[in-house]
Amino acid sequence: MATPQDSKVQTPPSAEHATLPMDAKATPVLKHPEAEAFYIEALAELTRLGTPYLLAGTYALSAYTGISRPTKDLDIFCKAGDYQRILAHFQSIGYAVEIEDERWLGKVYKGQHFFDVIFASSNSTMPVGDSWFEHARQIEVMGLPVRIVGPTELVYSKCFIQLRHRYDGADVAHTILKAHDLIDWRRLLAHMEVHWEVLLIHLLNFRWVYPTERDKVPKWLIDELLDRLGNQRQLPPPQMKVCRGRMFSRIDYEIDVKEWGFADVGGEGEWRNE
Repeated sequence: MATPQDSKVQTPPSAEHATLPMDAKATPVLKHPEAEAFYIEALAELTRLGTPYLLAGTYALSAYTGISRPTKDLDIFCKAGDYQRILAHFQSIGYAVEIEDERWLGKVYKGQHFFDVIFASSNSTMPVGDSWFEHARQIEVMGLPVRIVGPTELVYSKCFIQLRHRYDGADVAHTILKAHDLIDWRRLLAHMEVHWEVLLIHLLNFRWVYPTERDKVPKWLIDELLDRLGNQRQLPPPQMKVCRGRMFSRIDYEIDVKEWGFADVGGEGEWRNE
């Protein structure tokens, strides 16, 4: 049987549907153990449906880092064009469904148990696309073979989760620490191209948290991002007052757009006074 170290050597970042061994001790713990039958049933039904999906969240994090922690549900990622198919299918066979937010999230229920169907992020920066499936990995979950998001997309999916009650920066740092050799850094930069400063912040956080592990992040990537920062510092400030904090948390940065004159994401704000 291959060891985790063997897997790292044999599985390049671009290998489609490569299999990762998952240490049983790293398996997430269900907050509601009685939900296991529902999750097994749901995963089996998703597989029978044939619509491409990926498991993300705590199960993916555990696979790449070995961290075991409680989870209350499953995060099922799919493309935007498929989330209606998944919800409609489960509704047709007797499950309750809910469209919590048309921009990114639906839910499938059986009694009090549920799983999330996610096709983007709440701030619309992270649409799930074909490349997510091209770079997926495979693990065994509750006795079933399941594809999980690749480590590159796992980092990407967590970069903007920065709310008062939830911050996934530690998950980003742990994934870099444990799966840095599986991350496609150029693809990660492409994902974060418009929001490169957010990526830089996470990488600086990693360097601060793990000073002995700084070489886990490629030097060229740090150089590239610092070069962008250096050039940006030579330029005048933007004219439009924008608060991109709303991409992290609409609630925490609400006052900025309601009272302080900053533009909301995609909206208009005051012009900066000269």
